[in-house]
Amino acid sequence: MSRTEAVPMSELCQKLYGLSAATPEAFLNYGKVLMVIAGSDGVVSEPEFDWLIEHQRLMGAPQEVLDLYQDFDYRAADIADLLPTIRTDVDTWEAAPHLVYHAIQMCGADGVYAEEERAQVLRAARLMRVPDDIVLSLHALVDMERAVYDLRAALFHVSTVPAAA
Repeated sequence: MSRTEAVPMSELCQKLYGLSAATPEAFLNYGKVLMVIAGSDGVVSEPEFDWLIEHQRLMGAPQEVLDLYQDFDYRAADIADLLPTIRTDVDTWEAAPHLVYHAIQMCGADGVYAEEERAQVLRAARLMRVPDDIVLSLHALVDMERAVYDLRAALFHVSTVPAAA
């Protein structure tokens, strides 16, 4: 991937995070860091990988970026090498807390956020210099968002299981 010009991010990304553009390399390496964190137990599960692809698609990542995740060797990658290339059109934006937030979501995508995964997220957060109190707050935020989603689904009788044809 040789393109260095910024590509537009999705309207959802603009609304949620105030970002409107990033380079394909930034999109790619953001996802790679998430794979390194989620895969630090030796494997990125299928639900975790599916979460990553859907998340990146919702944020506006180009298809060429999504295609590159399939062959990425997350076991051999180093977060410290990937972080400097994650830049957006907002100079004050910091990738690290967002990565922790999304890593928590990705690690729980299979329905289980095990203590081992929690420890992996904390190690990565410390490596990226995200304070422990912020990590604790991000865990609480993810838990609250999940509870709100579940409440909305219950109130509106939304089934997360596809209906039989």
